[in-house]
Parts: sequence; structure tokens; C-alpha cells
Amino acid sequence: MRLSQMLFVTLRDDPAEAEIPSHKLLVRAGYIRRIGSGIYAYLPLMWRVLQKVSQIVREEMNAAGAQETLLPQLQPSELWKESGRWDTYTKAEGIMFALVDRQERELGLGPTHEEVITSIARDLIRSYRQLPVNLYQIQTKFRDEIRPRFGLMRGREFIMKDAYSFNLDEDCLKKTYQAMDQAYKNIFRRCGLAFRAVEADSGAIGGSASQEFMVLAEAGEDEVLYTDDGKYAANVEKAVSLPLEVEKSPFTTYEKRETPNTNTIEKLCQFLKCSPTVVVKNVLYEVIYDNGITVLVLIHIRGDQDVNEVKLQNELTRLASVYQAKTILALQVPDESAQKKWATKPLPLGYIAPDLSDDYIKSSSDYAPQFLRFVDQTVIDLKDFVTGANETGYHVVGANWGKDFHLSDLKVDFRKAKIGDRAIHDPSQTLKSARGIEVGHIFQLGIKYSKAMGATYTNEQGEEVPLVMGCYGIGVSRLAQSAVEQSYDKDGIIWPVAIAPYQVIVVIPNLKDSEQVTVAEQLYQELNQAGIETLLDDRNERPGVKFKDGDLIGIPYRIVTGRSLKEGKVEVVERSTQKSQEITISEVVETLKNWIKEAT
Repeated sequence: MRLSQMLFVTLRDDPAEAEIPSHKLLVRAGYIRRIGSGIYAYLPLMWRVLQKVSQIVREEMNAAGAQETLLPQLQPSELWKESGRWDTYTKAEGIMFALVDRQERELGLGPTHEEVITSIARDLIRSYRQLPVNLYQIQTKFRDEIRPRFGLMRGREFIMKDAYSFNLDEDCLKKTYQAMDQAYKNIFRRCGLAFRAVEADSGAIGGSASQEFMVLAEAGEDEVLYTDDGKYAANVEKAVSLPLEVEKSPFTTYEKRETPNTNTIEKLCQFLKCSPTVVVKNVLYEVIYDNGITVLVLIHIRGDQDVNEVKLQNELTRLASVYQAKTILALQVPDESAQKKWATKPLPLGYIAPDLSDDYIKSSSDYAPQFLRFVDQTVIDLKDFVTGANETGYHVVGANWGKDFHLSDLKVDFRKAKIGDRAIHDPSQTLKSARGIEVGHIFQLGIKYSKAMGATYTNEQGEEVPLVMGCYGIGVSRLAQSAVEQSYDKDGIIWPVAIAPYQVIVVIPNLKDSEQVTVAEQLYQELNQAGIETLLDDRNERPGVKFKDGDLIGIPYRIVTGRSLKEGKVEVVERSTQKSQEITISEVVETLKNWIKEAT
């Protein structure tokens, strides 16, 4: 392609709305153009990148035995109501664009396709002889992000590959899951990315096990905790670890003490001269279920630990049926205005004890009459601990479970793993942290959707049983931008060779020099004929402008037909290292073919 004929406009200044380097560079280099909040047009250079990523994805999925299809973006609400996720996606999480057509039918723009694919399997799969089967698609998804940002990283419209497998049983699912795990690793390696596979939370998709694939980058929204031995890595939402050892309590007898101005753990420990590891803090939440019932939640956790709200939300979702509900609409720490709605009197915030009375909750059909009390694993074995006294300005010391406070039967792991914690698999290893961009996620769904939607098959024994499902997603457009976030310099983008829009750019410094033009045209033709995707910068611009634009758009190799033509050579510059060498014109094509082969 000749740049003089291409829709090619670069910017010298960073766009005002861009916050991270990759977003700034993609806009400046003319790859994407903002149309609205979280909505971007893919311009010619970007579309080539996306096509290359899609092709790598397609090749690896096909090699793993998956079959490509294309599912509707417009989805009937009835399917989502069958699975029980309509309210979750339109009200609780609120990420689905929902609409009503002229016949008053509710529809949604697909953020994901579990319901659609399960309905197809329900209609078409009848026998074990048809299994396993894995179907995938590459297409646009829609999500109504509260705060679209970072360009293609968190948009309201994006390109995604999603696959769904239907399996005979759990063992069959695990084999498909492992095949997808390997296919994903192949994809990310072929795209030239540094990545890490980590344990993950299944979130609103659900399922028994899941794994995320993170592209390592400082601007990543996700925190990954890992060990140096390479044997453990997990998203912080899913991570588990061993907390620091408990220090010996300095208190041996139960006593109520005045502790003025100690409404934080730090102030309390300074005042009492004790370790936060001997403190039981009592954290208050309120959860609103989809049937309108609000439940007040009290979590007893060690003073040096924080509540992992993802783990909490998962547990509260699991308990929804206890309150005749299906899902959660909201989970929050109740502020002063929220407390006024349900509290019969002011709460002793900062001084709450595990036995906070249920009398604090107003008698109303909108509120569960009792606190839902959870005991985190970190406090179960604490002896002679410190905790609140349910009176502002007072705590108790030397307290014990079973004697001074009742220990709830709801014992859970709610603590948030953090840097410096000891690893469970090897306590000599401590957790370290890295930032990552989630570009892929695979789930073992089990029978969650097939059971809810009646998708069954007849097994070898003649029994009708639910299909066992898996789900596997890759953010194609997000992956493309993450490659930029991982690889750039002060001059612009550095594309991995495999997904660069073009592999080579030939630059003519001086259009008035006929020899420069002739050699450039010759190389341009020969490179393209050899299967090397090549741009020709034949614009009537100064050499400096052409070199700056070449670096900005990140083409892996630049050929300059300049002064070295007198020796029958051209200058070849590698974008990633800026190393320059002069190569004989007749050897350029073969040299570049070898370099590209090695790089991909």
C-alpha cells in the first residue's frame, strides 16, 4: 500500500481523553478514532491488526477442533430469564444494553452468548454420539460500561472471540478445557505477547473453575499475585495465601476498656500497644437482593486483613435462595443515609462487637430481621483477642470465642490475599505483585446453563442428562491494544511482527532523486511479491516527518533508499531495537524473509 493513497493522518499531540500510553499512541498514529464514549472506529491500519489477531485465533481454535459459527447480537430476554441472568445483567450489574421493539418485546444486545448457544444445543444435540462439540465465533459484543476508558481496553463495543463446548461429563469437559488452555497459550505466544495464566474468579458467568490470561503491563487494571518459583499465580480477586503469624496477645483476662478516638485499627493498636493480628474487627455490609429484600451482613475478620468483596459477593449469591431471591442487585458498606433507613438507633461505628444486637434492625418486610454473621478463617482460633464493645469509645480485651462471644456456624475465607503473604503451596515463598491486562478467560461452566434451560442429551445408558459446558473468551480488540501497552517507546508503537499491520515500510527520503524513487519502487514490488506486507512512503514530506511517522505507527522494519545507494545498498532499521545496517539491494528481500520467519 502507498501511503500517498491511504487514509493516513497522524497527530503530534496526545488526545485529551487518553489516559494510558497505548490509547494515546493508537489515536495519534491513526489506528482508531473516537466516535462517542467507549465507541471507536477501527481505521485501516487497526483493521489489519485485528484481522491478523483474528486469523491467529481462528487457526489455533480450528487446530483444537473447534467449529466457527456466528451468533445473533440481538437476543430475546426470554432466554436470559430462563437462565436467571436477565435481572443480573440489566439491573444488578447493569452491563447489558436492553431495548423494547415495536411489538413490546424485550431484547438485549449480547454482552456474551451462553444463553443463545445453549438454546441451540438444546434444539440440536440429542445423543452422546454428537459429543463433545465446541463452537466459537469472532464478533462484536456490547457492554454498558459505567466508565468507559483506556480506548479499546474498556469500551462499550468491542470485538471478542467466544467459544462454548458441550461435553459428556466433567472428565470430558476437563479435556476440552486443557485443549483450550493450550490453544490460548499458543495464540498469545504467536501474537508476541508476554503473558501469565492465573487462577481467576468466575464472576457473573459462573462455573466451578476458571483461568485468566494476563498480558503483563504497568497500566493493567488487574493485580496478579504470584510466586517466584512459577508454581502459583492468581488474580487478586481469587488469590489465596497464608496470613502472617498471629502475635501473642498481651491480654490474659477479659476486660472492658475505655479507648477514646480509636475508631480505626491503627489508632486502636497504637493506644493498646498490641498487634492488629490479635484484633477481631467487625465489618458491616448491606446486600440488596433482586426480590427487594435487604440483608445486613456482619463479617468478623482479623484486624490486619481486608475483606475480599468478590469472595463475599459470591457467597451472598450462593445464599440468595435462603431469602427467596435469585441474585444480588447491590452490595455496599452502608453510609449514613443508608443506615438511617434501617437502623433503630445510631450504630457504634468503629466499636462494633461480634454480638451487635439484631435490635438495631427496624422491623420491616424490606429487611431481614437478623444480621447475617460470617466468621473469617483468620479469627476462628484467636485467643484473648481485642474487639469492639458496642459502645462508642470502648473496646474489650482478652476475649474468647465460646466464652465471651458466640462463634457463628458460617465460617468462610473472605480475606484478601496481598503482597508479602506466604504461599500455601510453599510457605517459604512469598506473594509478589504485577499488573496485568486480562485478554482471555476460560471457564468450566458445568451444568449451570444446561440445567436451567433444559439442554440435555441421552447417554449410553439411555438416560437423559444435562450437557456439561465450558466457555472460552478472548478479547480480540483488547489484545491488540494490550500489545501496544506492552511494547512502545518515546517514539511510538513497537508492534510484534506477527500482528503488525505491515511488516516493512520503504521510505523515499527525496522524491526528486530518481534513483531513490526507482529503487524504492523496485523493492516495494519485490517485497510484496515475496509475500512480505509492505508500505511505501511516497508522500511529498520532509524525511524527518516520514521517519517520525514510521516510528510512531510501529512497522517492524524500515528500508531507506538514501545515501548508501551509491554503494548499491539501502539502510534497514529494526524498529524494536533501532539498530541500523546497510544491506545490498539484491539481498534485501531474502534477508527480511529470514528475519520475519524468525520473529514469527
